[in-house]
Amino acid sequence: MRAPRIALREVVEAKTGTMNPSAWPDDPVTYIDVTAVDNRTKTITGARTMRGAEAPSRARRLLRTGDVLVSTVRPALNAVALVPQSLDGEVASTAFCVLRATPRVLPEYLYFFVQSASFVGGLERLAKGALYPAVTEACVFDQAMPLPSIDQQRRIADMLLCSQRALRLRRDIRERTKRLMPALYASTFGDSLANPKGWPVVPLESLLKTPPQNGLYKHRSTYGDGTPIVRIDSFRDADLCEPARLKRLRLDDSEARQYTLSEGDILVNRVNSAEHLGKSVLIRALPEPTVFESNMMRLVVDPERALPQYVASALQTTRTRQHFLRNAKRAVNQASLNQTDLKTVPIMLPPLERQSPFARYADFTASARGIEAQMISNAEATLASLLAKFFG
Repeated sequence: MRAPRIALREVVEAKTGTMNPSAWPDDPVTYIDVTAVDNRTKTITGARTMRGAEAPSRARRLLRTGDVLVSTVRPALNAVALVPQSLDGEVASTAFCVLRATPRVLPEYLYFFVQSASFVGGLERLAKGALYPAVTEACVFDQAMPLPSIDQQRRIADMLLCSQRALRLRRDIRERTKRLMPALYASTFGDSLANPKGWPVVPLESLLKTPPQNGLYKHRSTYGDGTPIVRIDSFRDADLCEPARLKRLRLDDSEARQYTLSEGDILVNRVNSAEHLGKSVLIRALPEPTVFESNMMRLVVDPERALPQYVASALQTTRTRQHFLRNAKRAVNQASLNQTDLKTVPIMLPPLERQSPFARYADFTASARGIEAQMISNAEATLASLLAKFFG
């Protein structure tokens, strides 16, 4: 028998209290705004402590342990979190709806309900505003939630907590392994700026078989099916997303020949916000022909001069990052690099015999990270399936 669905307003406190930190101008206060919530992990990760006089005017929501925060702006991003004991008595932005459980519902059960597709979809349908979609608190309180007995809620919450912990563990392992290559690069070849081993420093152009190549521009009407394409949102932390997640578009044969990627190619982002400008990824074996979009450039390394695995790691160093920031052409909300900026990147160049063992380790690490990515994907799918099962 399915549990009855009840509006959230029936199981949470109508008023949760407010405070004005400026009334105590010299006292410290910890403030949580929407950017402090990691919508991927559903936790508060960026709370800031400041003097009461420094708190923004939106710092008004008084918090208690177990409160569930739901961002009312951009609801599709699902910035939600459970308030831990360490933030009891602190203050959150008025951009949050604060759900404080009554004895009829467990806070943890409520926390998982607001992560469900039914809850997120309900808010998305009610959001107003094209550029800055938002919902009212009433929209949140009106969402209907299945309400089984407290014992059943506890069993459901425990099962979901186990699934969430498994996912977090997988993500934590992946975060740790992403530090391996920079650490190995530094220990093997030395700091990229100090160059303590005195390697020759050469322009990137001298290590390439061909000049950097800008990617393919196609109108959005061509997207939907066809050939996979790597876009700037297709890679992060020097890792390409799973090929199945790449968007697709329709090409003609000449475009496919000109822009199809090969194993060993390196893609460098040439247009983005300043903090992401120049991010790069080494292309490894792909299951089918794949192209790359226009806001990135392709590098083809000359294997007689350097190995792609080495060059890809060199592009992640402080020396390269500083070069990109010095040469970036800045505009509103974004920055760009041209081909000359990329060709003149200074690269330390140890001999190939020193690069080879490093390249083998890079291949091994990439393989391990691919397995990690699949395990994360499986854990995400498990949690999503459980949320759908329990909350519809």
